[in-house]
Amino acid sequence: MVIEHDGFGAELRRRRVAAGMSLSELAGKVYCSRSFLSRVENGRRRASLELAQLCDEVLDAKGALVGLAPLPGTDAVPKAVRGGAGERAAGTVRSPEKKDGRYDHGEFRRLLRRGDLSHAAGEMREAERHYTAAYRGAEGDPRAQAEAVIRMARRWSDPGQVDRELLQSLRGCLAALDGDGSAEAAGLRLRLEAHLAKKMALAVSQDTAAGLAGPAEGARLAEETLRRLPDDGDDEVRCEVLTECRWARYDFMPAPESLTLSERLREAAARQDSPYFRGEALMAVAIDQLRNGRIFSALATANQYRKHAADTHSALARWQRHTLDALLDLWHGRFDAAAEWIFVESLKFIELLRADYAVPADNLTQTRLGQAYWLLRQQGRLAELFTSDLAGDVERHAYFPVWRAGLALALCETGQYAEGADLFLGCVADVDRFPPSGWAVPALVLLAEVCAALDLEGGFDAELAPVLPTLRARLAPHDGEQIALGGWPTVLVGPTARACGVLALAAGEPETALEHFRRAAVPARSSQPELARLRLAQARAVRRVGGPGSEPNAVRLLREASRGAESYGMTWLGGQCEGLSLEPGRA
Repeated sequence: MVIEHDGFGAELRRRRVAAGMSLSELAGKVYCSRSFLSRVENGRRRASLELAQLCDEVLDAKGALVGLAPLPGTDAVPKAVRGGAGERAAGTVRSPEKKDGRYDHGEFRRLLRRGDLSHAAGEMREAERHYTAAYRGAEGDPRAQAEAVIRMARRWSDPGQVDRELLQSLRGCLAALDGDGSAEAAGLRLRLEAHLAKKMALAVSQDTAAGLAGPAEGARLAEETLRRLPDDGDDEVRCEVLTECRWARYDFMPAPESLTLSERLREAAARQDSPYFRGEALMAVAIDQLRNGRIFSALATANQYRKHAADTHSALARWQRHTLDALLDLWHGRFDAAAEWIFVESLKFIELLRADYAVPADNLTQTRLGQAYWLLRQQGRLAELFTSDLAGDVERHAYFPVWRAGLALALCETGQYAEGADLFLGCVADVDRFPPSGWAVPALVLLAEVCAALDLEGGFDAELAPVLPTLRARLAPHDGEQIALGGWPTVLVGPTARACGVLALAAGEPETALEHFRRAAVPARSSQPELARLRLAQARAVRRVGGPGSEPNAVRLLREASRGAESYGMTWLGGQCEGLSLEPGRA
């Protein structure tokens, strides 16, 4: 049995190990014995504020350790711990005790601060314990309780699922503030509504929504909340509303509009000078720059996010940084570097964060699964999907249409065309239920890839003819220089214009297809693997157009595509190029 003081010892140990410093080295720098420091890390001794300040300075914790240390003259909040991280997460934090019928506001703010520090370190379950204690202790003060619930709502949720309990808490706080005409209450209502909108919009469809409060309703609430957001005022309110409302409308607004919101958030976050909102803003901007085909701008933003992740020492920020790096590695053809993260390092992160109850594990596993799938596809190894546990993971997440579309494509690219066509037609039957943007775009692009595979194989005209107009109509608003982004973020699936082109090709309109491919060349030029895929599609279109000079042009394009496929180890694509080269009339 040990006594742990709000995680100070665990956080000290985590930061010391992350800094590559031994217990003896740190003890020497903070002028105490190794044995005493060991007992502090294990929760058996209480750290003084002076020791916490020294450790904070040596480990460059930027106040995180000081914030976890008990103040002089106060008693720490003890909890029994028997060792593991899971047992720590199951413990409780004492709520502020009431004095003369009123709660201790100073202790309430302290609990919020400790929750913020845990959240910044990526320990969301630990943060929630502090926020919950603050919420319960502030009974009778609707504004204080609203502040605590807003902090709870910042945590990650399972993708595609609705947190029903949190929805009730948000609505309860809004009802409690009804009639409060103060400026503070007005700001709290805006923040609560923004979180409510996002949590409602997390449902991937009405099937996973909470009653009638589905994603479309969340997007409408976000739009109304943004309209009521003042152009000036409290920057924290502005940052919170912009962050949450952008996500709530992510699936319902065009990518350029989303980028405008992200840029507004970055400006507000710079003024507010909050590490939390700075990180949210940088990731939002990077995501929207990628979606809009601004790859080189996204590279600059990714560099800024790397610095932010290093400054915060948060395991979650490091996870997001590495995920973004792997996405860019996949796009640029650095497949070995991507594989090292996907198949080795990311597993260590997932186990660490899962053991510490830091985030819902599904957030991490789906991201890794998406990157693993795309790496196998790029390297022509999708057959391994069906000989490993990855296919089972894909099927378990089939409530996301993008996974069903990905599985259909995997079946086609491993020669199982009939099975792929069956799954494809089932996916297309749900297209009318897709939102206009967001996750719908990569799902539609993958369905277009299935069309291309079936069209190239031949014999599926009866299946393709009725569905092509629907797919083309749904992708038409995204034609241009955009790139379909899967996940938040996971992989760049490819230029939307190329997807429009392969659909036009399957519909028997090769001239139209070539127009789309010309637009797709702009974003594709930042990725040699993507250029190889584009040139294969162009070669097919040129052959179908026919006419003088078409065959030499098609051969040249196939040769360039084949060279790119060979350079980057894209065996499936190389096989397609070779097959078309050996059959000059085939398109």
